[in-house]
Amino acid sequence: MRRAAETALQARATTLYFGGGTPALLAPADVARLIAAARRWLALTPDAEITLEANPGPLDASRLAALRQAGVNRLSLGVQSAHPAELAVLGRGHSWEDVARAARQARAGGWDNLSLDLIFGLPGQTLAQWRHTLDAVLALEPEHLSLYGLTLEPGTPLAQAVASGAHPAPDPDLAADMYLAASEDLHNAGFWQYEISNWARGAHSALEVWALPPAGETERIGPVSRHNLAYWRNTAWLGVGAGSHSWWGGSRWHNVCHPRDYIAALAAERSPIAESEVISTALERGETMMMGLRLAEGVNAARFEVRFGVALAATYAEALNRWQAAGLLVWDGARARLHRRGRLLGNQVFGDFLPD
Repeated sequence: MRRAAETALQARATTLYFGGGTPALLAPADVARLIAAARRWLALTPDAEITLEANPGPLDASRLAALRQAGVNRLSLGVQSAHPAELAVLGRGHSWEDVARAARQARAGGWDNLSLDLIFGLPGQTLAQWRHTLDAVLALEPEHLSLYGLTLEPGTPLAQAVASGAHPAPDPDLAADMYLAASEDLHNAGFWQYEISNWARGAHSALEVWALPPAGETERIGPVSRHNLAYWRNTAWLGVGAGSHSWWGGSRWHNVCHPRDYIAALAAERSPIAESEVISTALERGETMMMGLRLAEGVNAARFEVRFGVALAATYAEALNRWQAAGLLVWDGARARLHRRGRLLGNQVFGDFLPD
Protein backbone atom coordinates (compact mmCIF):
# COMPACT_ATOMS: atom_id res chain seq x y z
CA MET A 1 0.00 0.00 0.00
CA ARG A 2 2.89 2.36 0.69
CA ARG A 3 4.29 1.70 -2.80
CA ALA A 4 0.84 2.15 -4.34
CA ALA A 5 0.48 5.48 -2.57
CA GLU A 6 3.84 6.59 -4.03
CA THR A 7 2.57 5.69 -7.51
CA ALA A 8 -0.85 7.27 -7.07
CA LEU A 9 -0.20 10.56 -5.30
CA GLN A 10 -3.13 12.03 -3.41
CA ALA A 11 -5.11 8.81 -3.66
CA ARG A 12 -8.29 8.85 -1.60
CA ALA A 13 -9.94 5.44 -1.38
CA THR A 14 -13.69 5.25 -0.81
CA THR A 15 -13.96 1.45 -0.97
CA LEU A 16 -11.75 -1.48 -0.02
CA TYR A 17 -12.25 -4.99 -1.38
CA PHE A 18 -10.58 -8.14 -0.06
CA GLY A 19 -10.95 -10.44 -3.07
CA GLY A 20 -9.72 -13.74 -4.41
CA GLY A 21 -12.16 -16.07 -2.67
CA THR A 22 -10.13 -16.93 0.43
CA PRO A 23 -9.30 -13.71 2.34
CA ALA A 24 -11.60 -14.84 5.17
CA LEU A 25 -8.87 -17.35 6.08
CA LEU A 26 -6.76 -14.42 7.29
CA ALA A 27 -6.78 -13.87 11.04
CA PRO A 28 -9.25 -11.05 11.82
CA ALA A 29 -6.41 -9.16 13.53
CA ASP A 30 -4.48 -9.19 10.23
CA VAL A 31 -7.56 -7.91 8.38
CA ALA A 32 -7.76 -5.08 10.91
CA ARG A 33 -4.07 -4.27 10.31
CA LEU A 34 -4.64 -4.10 6.56
CA ILE A 35 -7.64 -1.80 6.98
CA ALA A 36 -5.56 0.46 9.22
CA ALA A 37 -2.80 0.49 6.59
CA ALA A 38 -5.32 1.48 3.91
CA ARG A 39 -6.48 4.36 6.09
CA ARG A 40 -2.87 5.47 6.57
CA TRP A 41 -1.46 5.10 3.07
CA LEU A 42 -4.50 5.38 0.82
CA ALA A 43 -6.62 7.81 2.85
CA LEU A 44 -9.44 5.27 3.14
CA THR A 45 -12.47 7.33 4.10
CA PRO A 46 -14.23 6.75 7.46
CA ASP A 47 -17.47 5.73 5.73
CA ALA A 48 -15.79 3.45 3.18
CA GLU A 49 -17.50 0.30 1.97
CA ILE A 50 -15.18 -2.55 3.03
CA THR A 51 -16.01 -5.91 1.44
CA LEU A 52 -14.52 -9.30 2.19
CA GLU A 53 -15.05 -12.37 0.00
CA ALA A 54 -15.45 -15.72 1.74
CA ASN A 55 -16.25 -19.32 1.06
CA PRO A 56 -19.04 -20.52 3.37
CA GLY A 57 -17.30 -23.69 4.57
CA PRO A 58 -14.50 -22.37 6.83
CA LEU A 59 -16.60 -19.69 8.53
CA ASP A 60 -17.82 -19.87 12.11
CA ALA A 61 -19.63 -17.47 14.40
CA SER A 62 -16.55 -16.25 16.27
CA ARG A 63 -14.56 -15.54 13.08
CA LEU A 64 -17.48 -13.71 11.48
CA ALA A 65 -18.02 -11.57 14.55
CA ALA A 66 -14.28 -10.79 14.75
CA LEU A 67 -14.13 -9.80 11.06
CA ARG A 68 -17.06 -7.47 11.56
CA GLN A 69 -15.37 -5.95 14.61
CA ALA A 70 -12.16 -5.56 12.56
CA GLY A 71 -14.00 -3.06 10.36
CA VAL A 72 -15.32 -5.11 7.42
CA ASN A 73 -18.90 -3.99 6.74
CA ARG A 74 -19.88 -6.02 3.67
CA LEU A 75 -19.64 -9.81 3.34
CA SER A 76 -19.67 -11.60 -0.04
CA LEU A 77 -20.26 -15.35 0.10
CA GLY A 78 -19.52 -17.65 -2.85
CA VAL A 79 -22.70 -19.75 -2.68
CA GLN A 80 -22.99 -20.81 -6.37
CA SER A 81 -25.80 -23.38 -5.88
CA ALA A 82 -28.16 -24.97 -3.37
CA HIS A 83 -27.80 -28.44 -4.96
CA PRO A 84 -25.08 -30.88 -3.78
CA ALA A 85 -24.61 -32.35 -7.26
CA GLU A 86 -24.08 -28.90 -8.81
CA LEU A 87 -21.61 -27.92 -6.09
CA ALA A 88 -19.73 -31.14 -6.83
CA VAL A 89 -19.61 -30.30 -10.56
CA LEU A 90 -18.08 -26.94 -9.65
CA GLY A 91 -15.57 -28.56 -7.28
CA ARG A 92 -16.88 -26.61 -4.29
CA GLY A 93 -16.10 -27.93 -0.83
CA HIS A 94 -19.08 -26.46 1.00
CA SER A 95 -22.68 -27.58 1.34
CA TRP A 96 -25.95 -25.67 1.33
CA GLU A 97 -26.09 -26.23 5.09
CA ASP A 98 -22.75 -24.40 5.35
CA VAL A 99 -24.25 -21.48 3.43
CA ALA A 100 -27.37 -21.25 5.59
CA ARG A 101 -25.32 -21.50 8.78
CA ALA A 102 -22.87 -18.82 7.62
CA ALA A 103 -25.74 -16.48 6.78
CA ARG A 104 -27.36 -16.99 10.19
CA GLN A 105 -24.08 -16.51 12.00
CA ALA A 106 -23.28 -13.41 9.97
CA ARG A 107 -26.55 -11.81 11.05
CA ALA A 108 -25.84 -12.78 14.66
CA GLY A 109 -22.38 -11.22 14.33
CA GLY A 110 -23.78 -7.84 13.31
CA TRP A 111 -23.54 -8.05 9.51
CA ASP A 112 -26.26 -6.04 7.77
CA ASN A 113 -24.86 -6.06 4.23
CA LEU A 114 -24.70 -9.61 2.87
CA SER A 115 -24.02 -10.39 -0.80
CA LEU A 116 -24.33 -13.88 -2.30
CA ASP A 117 -22.82 -15.11 -5.59
CA LEU A 118 -24.57 -17.71 -7.76
CA ILE A 119 -23.68 -19.46 -11.03
CA PHE A 120 -26.21 -20.61 -13.64
CA GLY A 121 -25.99 -22.49 -16.91
CA LEU A 122 -24.18 -25.47 -15.38
CA PRO A 123 -23.85 -28.78 -17.25
CA GLY A 124 -27.06 -30.73 -16.68
CA GLN A 125 -28.72 -27.96 -14.66
CA THR A 126 -32.47 -27.58 -15.24
CA LEU A 127 -34.58 -24.45 -15.02
CA ALA A 128 -36.46 -25.98 -12.07
CA GLN A 129 -33.19 -26.61 -10.19
CA TRP A 130 -32.05 -23.06 -10.84
CA ARG A 131 -35.31 -21.62 -9.55
CA HIS A 132 -35.05 -23.82 -6.46
CA THR A 133 -31.60 -22.32 -5.78
CA LEU A 134 -33.05 -18.82 -6.17
CA ASP A 135 -35.88 -19.61 -3.75
CA ALA A 136 -33.45 -21.03 -1.19
CA VAL A 137 -31.19 -17.99 -1.45
CA LEU A 138 -34.07 -15.53 -1.20
CA ALA A 139 -35.13 -17.20 2.04
CA LEU A 140 -31.81 -16.02 3.52
CA GLU A 141 -32.84 -12.40 2.80
CA PRO A 142 -29.51 -11.11 1.44
CA GLU A 143 -29.10 -7.45 0.62
CA HIS A 144 -27.33 -8.13 -2.68
CA LEU A 145 -27.09 -10.91 -5.28
CA SER A 146 -24.60 -11.49 -8.11
CA LEU A 147 -25.64 -14.01 -10.77
CA TYR A 148 -23.05 -15.18 -13.28
CA GLY A 149 -23.45 -17.41 -16.31
CA LEU A 150 -20.94 -20.25 -16.34
CA THR A 151 -17.83 -19.70 -18.45
CA LEU A 152 -15.75 -22.79 -19.20
CA GLU A 153 -12.17 -21.61 -18.75
CA PRO A 154 -9.63 -23.62 -20.79
CA GLY A 155 -7.49 -25.92 -18.67
CA THR A 156 -9.88 -26.07 -15.72
CA PRO A 157 -11.12 -29.48 -14.48
CA LEU A 158 -14.71 -28.65 -15.46
CA ALA A 159 -13.72 -27.66 -19.01
CA GLN A 160 -11.76 -30.88 -19.33
CA ALA A 161 -14.69 -32.92 -18.00
CA VAL A 162 -17.03 -31.37 -20.57
CA ALA A 163 -14.51 -31.93 -23.37
CA SER A 164 -14.16 -35.58 -22.39
CA GLY A 165 -17.91 -36.13 -22.30
CA ALA A 166 -18.03 -36.70 -18.54
CA HIS A 167 -20.45 -33.76 -18.33
CA PRO A 168 -22.81 -32.45 -21.02
CA ALA A 169 -21.95 -29.17 -22.67
CA PRO A 170 -23.82 -26.19 -21.21
CA ASP A 171 -26.88 -25.12 -23.20
CA PRO A 172 -26.66 -21.36 -23.98
CA ASP A 173 -30.36 -21.07 -24.82
CA LEU A 174 -31.32 -22.66 -21.51
CA ALA A 175 -28.86 -20.37 -19.73
CA ALA A 176 -30.62 -17.39 -21.33
CA ASP A 177 -33.97 -18.70 -20.07
CA MET A 178 -32.46 -19.03 -16.58
CA TYR A 179 -31.22 -15.46 -16.70
CA LEU A 180 -34.57 -14.04 -17.75
CA ALA A 181 -36.42 -16.17 -15.19
CA ALA A 182 -34.08 -14.93 -12.45
CA SER A 183 -34.60 -11.33 -13.51
CA GLU A 184 -38.37 -11.67 -13.19
CA ASP A 185 -38.27 -13.73 -9.97
CA LEU A 186 -35.89 -11.35 -8.23
CA HIS A 187 -37.90 -8.33 -9.32
CA ASN A 188 -41.03 -9.91 -7.86
CA ALA A 189 -39.10 -10.58 -4.64
CA GLY A 190 -38.23 -6.89 -4.24
CA PHE A 191 -34.81 -6.70 -5.90
CA TRP A 192 -33.69 -4.08 -8.41
CA GLN A 193 -31.37 -5.12 -11.25
CA TYR A 194 -28.89 -2.27 -11.40
CA GLU A 195 -26.24 -4.04 -13.52
CA ILE A 196 -26.37 -6.92 -15.99
CA SER A 197 -25.33 -9.47 -13.35
CA ASN A 198 -26.20 -7.70 -10.09
CA TRP A 199 -29.29 -7.03 -7.98
CA ALA A 200 -29.91 -5.01 -4.79
CA ARG A 201 -32.77 -5.78 -2.38
CA GLY A 202 -35.39 -3.24 -1.47
CA ALA A 203 -34.04 -0.81 -4.02
CA HIS A 204 -36.65 -0.62 -6.73
CA SER A 205 -40.01 0.11 -5.07
CA ALA A 206 -42.30 0.19 -8.10
CA LEU A 207 -39.60 0.24 -10.80
CA GLU A 208 -39.90 -2.03 -13.81
CA VAL A 209 -37.35 -4.72 -14.55
CA TRP A 210 -34.13 -3.08 -15.79
CA ALA A 211 -35.30 0.43 -15.04
CA LEU A 212 -33.38 3.68 -14.81
CA PRO A 213 -33.14 4.68 -11.13
CA PRO A 214 -35.46 7.61 -10.34
CA ALA A 215 -32.60 9.83 -9.20
CA GLY A 216 -30.54 8.77 -12.18
CA GLU A 217 -27.66 7.72 -9.91
CA THR A 218 -27.31 4.09 -8.87
CA GLU A 219 -25.49 4.61 -5.58
CA ARG A 220 -28.49 6.48 -4.14
CA ILE A 221 -30.77 3.47 -4.51
CA GLY A 222 -30.25 0.70 -1.97
CA PRO A 223 -27.35 -1.62 -1.08
CA VAL A 224 -25.51 -1.71 -4.40
CA SER A 225 -21.81 -2.63 -4.58
CA ARG A 226 -20.10 0.75 -4.44
CA HIS A 227 -16.74 -0.86 -5.18
CA ASN A 228 -17.87 -2.55 -8.37
CA LEU A 229 -19.78 0.57 -9.36
CA ALA A 230 -16.40 2.29 -9.62
CA TYR A 231 -15.26 -0.37 -12.12
CA TRP A 232 -18.41 -0.03 -14.22
CA ARG A 233 -17.97 3.72 -14.36
CA ASN A 234 -14.35 3.15 -15.40
CA THR A 235 -12.92 5.23 -12.57
CA ALA A 236 -9.46 4.66 -11.10
CA TRP A 237 -8.57 1.79 -8.79
CA LEU A 238 -5.43 0.49 -7.12
CA GLY A 239 -4.72 -3.20 -6.58
CA VAL A 240 -2.24 -4.51 -4.02
CA GLY A 241 -1.17 -8.11 -3.63
CA ALA A 242 -0.03 -10.88 -5.94
CA GLY A 243 -1.81 -10.87 -9.30
CA SER A 244 -3.77 -7.69 -8.57
CA HIS A 245 -4.63 -5.19 -11.29
CA SER A 246 -4.65 -1.39 -11.22
CA TRP A 247 -5.91 1.44 -13.43
CA TRP A 248 -4.58 4.90 -12.64
CA GLY A 249 -3.44 8.02 -14.46
CA GLY A 250 -3.90 6.67 -17.98
CA SER A 251 -2.04 3.39 -17.35
CA ARG A 252 -3.13 -0.14 -16.48
CA TRP A 253 -0.88 -2.74 -14.89
CA HIS A 254 -0.87 -6.01 -12.98
CA ASN A 255 1.46 -7.48 -10.41
CA VAL A 256 3.35 -10.76 -10.58
CA CYS A 257 0.99 -13.65 -9.91
CA HIS A 258 2.89 -15.91 -7.52
CA PRO A 259 2.89 -14.77 -3.87
CA ARG A 260 6.52 -15.85 -3.47
CA ASP A 261 7.64 -13.60 -6.33
CA TYR A 262 5.51 -10.73 -5.04
CA ILE A 263 6.99 -10.99 -1.54
CA ALA A 264 10.55 -11.19 -2.93
CA ALA A 265 10.04 -8.05 -5.02
CA LEU A 266 8.76 -6.02 -2.08
CA ALA A 267 11.46 -7.33 0.26
CA ALA A 268 14.08 -6.12 -2.22
CA GLU A 269 12.27 -2.77 -2.67
CA ARG A 270 11.61 -3.66 -6.32
CA SER A 271 8.40 -3.01 -8.19
CA PRO A 272 6.08 -6.04 -8.21
CA ILE A 273 4.56 -4.97 -11.54
CA ALA A 274 4.69 -7.72 -14.17
CA GLU A 275 3.23 -5.84 -17.12
CA SER A 276 1.77 -2.41 -17.84
CA GLU A 277 0.19 -0.55 -20.74
CA VAL A 278 -0.71 3.02 -21.54
CA ILE A 279 -4.41 3.41 -22.30
CA SER A 280 -5.15 5.74 -25.20
CA THR A 281 -7.94 8.27 -24.90
CA ALA A 282 -9.90 6.45 -27.61
CA LEU A 283 -9.66 3.19 -25.70
CA GLU A 284 -10.57 4.85 -22.39
CA ARG A 285 -13.66 6.37 -24.01
CA GLY A 286 -14.63 3.02 -25.54
CA GLU A 287 -14.14 1.15 -22.28
CA THR A 288 -16.16 3.79 -20.45
CA MET A 289 -19.03 3.04 -22.84
CA MET A 290 -18.55 -0.72 -22.66
CA MET A 291 -18.55 -0.79 -18.86
CA GLY A 292 -21.15 1.93 -18.36
CA LEU A 293 -23.68 0.24 -20.61
CA ARG A 294 -23.64 -2.73 -18.23
CA LEU A 295 -25.43 -0.50 -15.72
CA ALA A 296 -29.16 0.15 -15.76
CA GLU A 297 -28.28 3.84 -15.41
CA GLY A 298 -26.21 3.64 -18.58
CA VAL A 299 -23.74 6.35 -19.60
CA ASN A 300 -24.52 9.94 -18.68
CA ALA A 301 -23.77 12.22 -21.65
CA ALA A 302 -22.96 15.27 -19.51
CA ARG A 303 -20.54 13.29 -17.33
CA PHE A 304 -18.92 11.83 -20.47
CA GLU A 305 -18.36 15.31 -21.94
CA VAL A 306 -16.87 16.67 -18.73
CA ARG A 307 -14.47 13.73 -18.55
CA PHE A 308 -13.35 13.64 -22.18
CA GLY A 309 -14.05 17.12 -23.50
CA VAL A 310 -16.11 15.80 -26.42
CA ALA A 311 -19.83 15.18 -26.85
CA LEU A 312 -21.07 11.61 -26.54
CA ALA A 313 -23.49 12.12 -29.44
CA ALA A 314 -20.76 13.35 -31.78
CA THR A 315 -18.24 10.69 -30.76
CA TYR A 316 -20.50 7.67 -31.20
CA ALA A 317 -23.38 8.88 -33.39
CA GLU A 318 -23.20 5.92 -35.78
CA ALA A 319 -23.12 3.24 -33.08
CA LEU A 320 -25.83 4.93 -31.01
CA ASN A 321 -28.16 5.18 -33.99
CA ARG A 322 -27.43 1.63 -35.17
CA TRP A 323 -28.24 -0.08 -31.87
CA GLN A 324 -31.20 2.13 -31.10
CA ALA A 325 -32.67 1.22 -34.49
CA ALA A 326 -32.02 -2.45 -33.67
CA GLY A 327 -34.02 -2.07 -30.45
CA LEU A 328 -31.09 -2.93 -28.18
CA LEU A 329 -30.16 0.57 -26.99
CA VAL A 330 -32.07 3.54 -25.57
CA TRP A 331 -30.58 6.95 -26.44
CA ASP A 332 -32.46 10.15 -25.55
CA GLY A 333 -29.64 12.67 -25.95
CA ALA A 334 -28.93 12.76 -22.22
CA ARG A 335 -28.14 9.13 -21.50
CA ALA A 336 -27.28 5.96 -23.43
CA ARG A 337 -28.39 2.67 -21.85
CA LEU A 338 -29.17 -0.86 -22.88
CA HIS A 339 -32.77 -1.65 -23.65
CA ARG A 340 -34.24 -4.46 -21.58
CA ARG A 341 -33.92 -6.65 -24.69
CA GLY A 342 -30.24 -5.78 -24.99
CA ARG A 343 -29.10 -7.46 -21.77
CA LEU A 344 -28.56 -10.83 -23.45
CA LEU A 345 -26.88 -9.27 -26.48
CA GLY A 346 -24.74 -6.71 -24.71
CA ASN A 347 -21.43 -7.97 -26.05
CA GLN A 348 -22.54 -7.24 -29.61
CA VAL A 349 -23.35 -3.68 -28.63
CA PHE A 350 -20.27 -3.07 -26.46
CA GLY A 351 -17.78 -4.01 -29.15
CA ASP A 352 -19.07 -1.31 -31.46
CA PHE A 353 -17.81 1.41 -29.13
CA LEU A 354 -14.23 0.12 -28.88
CA PRO A 355 -11.54 1.39 -31.27
CA ASP A 356 -10.50 -0.97 -34.05
